[in-house]
Amino acid sequence: MQKASHNLEKGPPKGVVALVANLAWSIYNFRLPVIRALHREGYKVIVIAPVDETVSNLLREPGVEFVGLQSFRRNSTSVISSIKMTLEFQRIYQRTRPDIVIHYGVQANVWGNFGARLAGVPSVCVVTGLGYTFLHTGFIPWVTRWLYRLSFLKTAKIVFENEEDQELLIKKAIVRRENTFRVPGCGVDTNYFKPSTVKRKPRGPVFLFMGRLLYDKGIREFAAAAARLKTSFPRAQCWILGHLDDQNPAHIQRNELVNWVQEDYIQYKGASDDVRPFVAQADWMVLPSYREGLSKVLLEAMSMAKPIITTDTPGCSETVREGQTGFIVPVKDSEKLYQVMLLCCSIEAEQRQKMGNEARVIAIQDYDATLVGALYVRLVAEIMLNKH
Repeated sequence: MQKASHNLEKGPPKGVVALVANLAWSIYNFRLPVIRALHREGYKVIVIAPVDETVSNLLREPGVEFVGLQSFRRNSTSVISSIKMTLEFQRIYQRTRPDIVIHYGVQANVWGNFGARLAGVPSVCVVTGLGYTFLHTGFIPWVTRWLYRLSFLKTAKIVFENEEDQELLIKKAIVRRENTFRVPGCGVDTNYFKPSTVKRKPRGPVFLFMGRLLYDKGIREFAAAAARLKTSFPRAQCWILGHLDDQNPAHIQRNELVNWVQEDYIQYKGASDDVRPFVAQADWMVLPSYREGLSKVLLEAMSMAKPIITTDTPGCSETVREGQTGFIVPVKDSEKLYQVMLLCCSIEAEQRQKMGNEARVIAIQDYDATLVGALYVRLVAEIMLNKH
């Protein structure tokens, strides 16, 4: 069990909030606005997740303590493994004594929430997207939906990142409306993700796909559209930036990526801890995802004044003003995606920049990280008040 801390600079905390996820990386990449907002309000934060290379970065944040999970298994379907995870969560919560636990992701929302119930700790479950569980049929998705329903019976609040997911789970009687709360995704630091002042070399339009290399992110549709675009508009470039996630059931095969690169219609840029230089060099951000919570990739692109092409699906379409800040295409429709990308090749730089500038205005007004952090602080304060 790994444990380390960075103490608050002033006085005792007003409360202790634990944030739990399947990866420390996901907390660091998506939840820093929440951590920083809670710290500013005087809360101590405990991050609970399996150990990875981002732990040292988390511990540089003021007021953060880290506890490493030993029994957590992302894709385990074993009953014994599930019991071990639940009991480990219970032991950690009993020892660290948080006032509130905020869970992110399916495994944490189920086993972490059960552990919190056994430990007598108020729990918040954040639905970061319905993804694989609701996009697919079969035994495992069915069991997961059933476990969601059971887990959410005793939860202080269920947080959603888009309205469609919220309404779907209410309709399916998995959650009660009065027990839900909505935030605009994980937010984006609009001061960090800002338009680049570096001048680009003259070249054809660059279309960037950024994210995990999963087929339900629409990466195969992007590759298919890129293959056709290579013939119709050879000067266009289609880039992929992101890492292969072999533990996710929706991951693409490595040889697929190799084939795309060898056929010379995809440029694979690898993965990067700092995506800004790649976004800065792109003309269009493309995310043909099947479903999202609320896409951070799109928010980052908008904040850097890039127009976007995405799908008519929850977590994506609400970020776009059709024809003004980007374009929306049907899900799983590589033909329509190709047609829109071809259209975008003919849009002049001045018009493209105007679309990007309007996207940045929306990012600042509706999705800035400080807005998201403030909503979590309000939620925590309400639960703390009810607790006492």
